[in-house]
Amino acid sequence: MTTTGKQLFSTLADGKLTVEVVDTEFAAPTGNQVLVKMEAAPINPSDLAILTSAADFDKAEFTPGKFVAPMPEPFNSAQKGRHGLRMPAGNEGAGTVVATGDGELAQSLIGQRVACVPGTAYSQYCIAEAMMCLPLGDLSSEQGASAFVNPMTALGFVETARMENQNAIIHTAAASNLGQMLVKICLEDDMPLVNIVRKQEHVELLSELGATHIVNSSAEDYPDQLRAAISETGAYCGFDPIGGGQAADNCFKAMEQVAVAKMSEYSRYGSDQPKKMYIYGRLDLGPTILTPAYGFGWTLSGWLLTPFLQQAGMETMGRMRQRVLNGLTTTFASSYKRRVNLEEMLTEDAVTDYRQMKTGEKYLVTPHG
Repeated sequence: MTTTGKQLFSTLADGKLTVEVVDTEFAAPTGNQVLVKMEAAPINPSDLAILTSAADFDKAEFTPGKFVAPMPEPFNSAQKGRHGLRMPAGNEGAGTVVATGDGELAQSLIGQRVACVPGTAYSQYCIAEAMMCLPLGDLSSEQGASAFVNPMTALGFVETARMENQNAIIHTAAASNLGQMLVKICLEDDMPLVNIVRKQEHVELLSELGATHIVNSSAEDYPDQLRAAISETGAYCGFDPIGGGQAADNCFKAMEQVAVAKMSEYSRYGSDQPKKMYIYGRLDLGPTILTPAYGFGWTLSGWLLTPFLQQAGMETMGRMRQRVLNGLTTTFASSYKRRVNLEEMLTEDAVTDYRQMKTGEKYLVTPHG
């Protein structure tokens, strides 16, 4: 038995990005799969890689439930692997399980409201693995819609730091929804956190949450602020969602300067203090600029949630999921600027707004709205 509903697809072909809502048939779930009637799904920065990418929206054409925008070079060629592919979108969301396969775990979820990470959440229905569903109990789908990506990522940063014997961490673009969660987690776990923001209003926002080490990158004394925070916390491990520009480079410089100031003897090779930055996003699509004047003991790496969870193992993932469920209305609560249905999310004003990824202005998609 199949189910029919609307679903969003993104296709890159002939130098153009086409995103549209179409009627789709959803096959019956099998094994430990469940069919979820999707009720809420956030638009996260990680979703924009498929949803809008680097398309030129100054030249886009919008029609009801669809837009077509040219994809400039080098971004078009860089995505050669997806040329011609009709791709679903929406990493996470929440809804009600309306059908299941014959697996025991799947059948235990029938009729329950769950959060899930199907990768196809911008849809009225989706197939999800029961193992990756989080029963929400009395919580609403809106409360559970953002239960995976940001909460598990923020928790993953702290877990990563512990695995690497780090006692403090740095976070750039720290006033984001994820950044605010990280502030709360680090306060709960007594993990010193250096928060880098770019506006005074963001300083005030994080201060109200209880953050103690907040650095304003737009201030004239930003380098001094950053060095002082690193010296006080001992933070030599950082996480950066910006990607482009010199956000990571600035952190490396400050780390090294603090480490050198604590050396008793000069070394032409700089300090022997290990320094590490993880890039986990591309808010800036420009090149990552490094000006290595910070010795040789530094590492720049990428960080993604799924590979981390695979490395961490089921026990750690289960502990993290339970913590998220316990804190969905407190530590891991998300707020939304606007709610849109599938067609409304493809209008010019909505796309222009949410693709800017402004702090505190997340959109929530309600597929049946």
